[in-house]
Amino acid sequence: MNNAYAAGVVKQYEQVAKQTAAVCDDPHRLVTLLLEGALDRLSLAKGHAAQNVFHEKGRHIQSVMAIIDGLRMNLNKQAGGEIAQNLDQLYDYMNRRLLEANLKNDVSMMDEVIGLLNEIKAGWIAIGKGNAVSGETASRAEGISP
Repeated sequence: MNNAYAAGVVKQYEQVAKQTAAVCDDPHRLVTLLLEGALDRLSLAKGHAAQNVFHEKGRHIQSVMAIIDGLRMNLNKQAGGEIAQNLDQLYDYMNRRLLEANLKNDVSMMDEVIGLLNEIKAGWIAIGKGNAVSGETASRAEGISP
């Protein structure tokens, strides 16, 4: 992945994060939005792969990988313990699969990552619903910083 491109995407998401935090002050929602953005871009990449539009497919996959890297970099491994460590390993695995999917133009590998992202998103949403009842913040409960 082009490091300059990845840094640019991460910087864009940091700016969006600041704007979103100012608007809704809900880091839990921000992580949900990032996961949704990754899923949207991965769907676009699949469409481009099917049409053999390799440049656009690669661009969208790089964007997804940058989002995953951003989520991974913001894990609080000390507070999150085993959950954060498992997420770290899962994020690393997803990025390796996406790299391979991009190189091989393999939609099934993209589908695998879509499934994993959907599972993480569902869990993240469930944590948020539980926190609405308990009054805890999701990031504190899981030791995960958005």
